[in-house]
Amino acid sequence: MPAAEETENSVKQTSTDFFESIGHKAEHLAPTTNGTNGAAQKDDDDERVVEEIESLCMNCHENGTTRLLLTKIPYFREVILMSFDCEKCGFHNSEIQSAGTIQPKGTKYILRLTEMADFERQVVKSDTAVVKFIELDLEVPPGRGQLTNVEGLLTTIVDDLELGQEERKEKAPEVYAKVDEIIKKGRAMLAGEAFPFRLTVDDPAGNSWITPNMRDGVGKWEKHEYERTPEQNEALGLAATNAPSGAPSQDDDEIIPDQVYEFPATCPGCMHPCTTNMKMVDIPHFKAVVLMSTVCTDCGYRSNDVKTGGEIPELGKKITLRVETPEDLARDILKSESCSLECPELNLQVNPGTLGGRFTTVEGLLTQVRNDLHSQIFETGTDEGGDSLNPEERSQWTKFFEGIDAAIKGEKKFTIILTDPLASSYVQKKVDPDQEDPQITTEDYERTEQEEEDLGLRDMKTEGYEADNANGTNATTETKGAEETNAS
Repeated sequence: MPAAEETENSVKQTSTDFFESIGHKAEHLAPTTNGTNGAAQKDDDDERVVEEIESLCMNCHENGTTRLLLTKIPYFREVILMSFDCEKCGFHNSEIQSAGTIQPKGTKYILRLTEMADFERQVVKSDTAVVKFIELDLEVPPGRGQLTNVEGLLTTIVDDLELGQEERKEKAPEVYAKVDEIIKKGRAMLAGEAFPFRLTVDDPAGNSWITPNMRDGVGKWEKHEYERTPEQNEALGLAATNAPSGAPSQDDDEIIPDQVYEFPATCPGCMHPCTTNMKMVDIPHFKAVVLMSTVCTDCGYRSNDVKTGGEIPELGKKITLRVETPEDLARDILKSESCSLECPELNLQVNPGTLGGRFTTVEGLLTQVRNDLHSQIFETGTDEGGDSLNPEERSQWTKFFEGIDAAIKGEKKFTIILTDPLASSYVQKKVDPDQEDPQITTEDYERTEQEEEDLGLRDMKTEGYEADNANGTNATTETKGAEETNAS
């Protein structure tokens, strides 16, 4: 019977017994400290929240104290907060680790910051996550785990960059200038002078997180899950996943959606070998497109392009989007290479083929147009412009760019008109796919003769070409026979 009694008295413990929210942890401390001026009771070992372990300090090699807190972040998962202090040398270090398992899929979070309150968003960065501030063009590789907010994350990055600036100024002035520019941009972001900008946290292990908000609009906060590549599984210590039977392999001619392909190319800038990445993405309720990106590590050349496929439709398509709120700037937009862009309120018109194919947001598209035009008009890199600009022209261009800047910041309403003779462009709806978006108007139209001529459609023949080829071969044979007869 003792075994039966032991079984009845034993209590099965789960992860919730160890990993509680910080609020529940504090409740455990209340009966221990109330009425004793914070003094610990005899049962302190049973109610201890923070575990303390004596450990070696890697700075002075004396003994310090490591504190461990097992807790759970609401709407996320269990984590372990670790803090080390050395009373001998004053060394301090804090870190966070995920207490859960590696998730089945990797996750990528995107946060678009538009106001100072967004800096308070909590960020969990695991030791396998890659953090990137897109507009700052700054990427932080996997490293120490952190539990912080957006402001703390950006401040830490900028402070770390400033540490070695004096040494860079003496030994590598060119690197110093580039890093100094990034630091200035980062400080401007922290001061709220560079809104909007985006933060991404990409974690193959799926154990990182950015706090969402119930008031977030379209494009404010995004979460994407993806299948890990074999290289990412290997980096995480996981066995390579075998493709299921019947699944297409890398050797097949068919392109696998969401799979990144690499192939060698030649950089058009310096003619050195480089790599082009290609990925096919299925845009919901539209069609599959191919994203292509080329990066040259020798000269820094970067290129992005979007290619659409499928059959050529009989009619072209014209899409009109009324941008009325800052949230509309976050709409996804696909501008194909054959599409023209027009914004009457901004006096902007972009001909087909000028920007190539682009899959971005409304804000990203306007920013690229603005940067490209600004570099062409003001060749000196300042707002004074080149010597060929007279004061009147400079004033007109300055007013033009001020209008685009106001539109990018969401301070001005405008209309975007996409005219695509191949009907391969797309604008994201803010409503359900089966409903009509009141801010989007689409209409089909017949292509003009000039558009068909430019696209080469008038010379394209897809039916009856076998007979024409046979007739052409017979005519060639008869001509050769006549020439031989005349020669004889």
